[in-house]
Amino acid sequence: MALNIDAIRGRLNKLQNTQKKSDMLWKPTAGKQQVRIVPYKIDLENPFIELLFHYNINNKTYLSPQSFGRPDPILEFANKLKNLGDKDDWKAAKAMEPKLRTFVPVIVRGEEEKGVKFWGFGKTVYQDILGYIADPDYGDIADIKTGRDITIEYVTAEAGGTQFPVTNIRIKPNQSPLLQDADASQELIDKQTPITDMYSELSYDELKAVLEGWLKPEDDTPLATPPKSESQNMTTPTKPKDEPVKESKPVEPVTQPTTQAPSAKSDAVGQAFDDLFNN
Repeated sequence: MALNIDAIRGRLNKLQNTQKKSDMLWKPTAGKQQVRIVPYKIDLENPFIELLFHYNINNKTYLSPQSFGRPDPILEFANKLKNLGDKDDWKAAKAMEPKLRTFVPVIVRGEEEKGVKFWGFGKTVYQDILGYIADPDYGDIADIKTGRDITIEYVTAEAGGTQFPVTNIRIKPNQSPLLQDADASQELIDKQTPITDMYSELSYDELKAVLEGWLKPEDDTPLATPPKSESQNMTTPTKPKDEPVKESKPVEPVTQPTTQAPSAKSDAVGQAFDDLFNN
């Protein structure tokens, strides 16, 4: 069987990419900043990338295969766990379900030389931006020739005297090119790093092993809550402490508490795992 040379080259490029994931992500800081959403080179018709993450599974974060329409053993187990009838385990199952985080490629004004970065935000800001795009007075704000910049004002809770930080966004009324040089604009799009290079997806069996190790960390020991000292998985993002919000409206925080492993009051949890995966 002949080697898949293109696949090998792609894997080599990933191994040789030494750029830190933190360098590829962008988040607003206190004060005003301006960004421009740009087309995502993997899907030029839709720059928004919706990913689902399991947060705080064994104090780590994992990308859910459901992001790509593939089976997810952690979600399957959570759904089965809900049927056990135990209130605590039902709550644990809800916490295990993957949570949506949306990303969009942006150029930060004043830092164009740093290339495209990915801005991640929650549901409220996502809806806010989509509302502008759906408005015929604004339309395609990501067009590299006739798009519009976004002004973002981030106010910390301390500065604003509020319980939670506030993010205000405003779409510029005037259309403008991404860069004055059309070729340079296109080059920025072409040089994007796909977001899937940043957040790797475990296989079904690998994710099942993670789940089993969390439920039963050591052989012949009862199901238990994982130790809190375990290090954070750096292949996927930590749950953001502050949910970006629509203009001047504080919302509930999205700080995610450590997800507790299902209780071991009986053999029901272990039996549920065996019924789902081992029978």
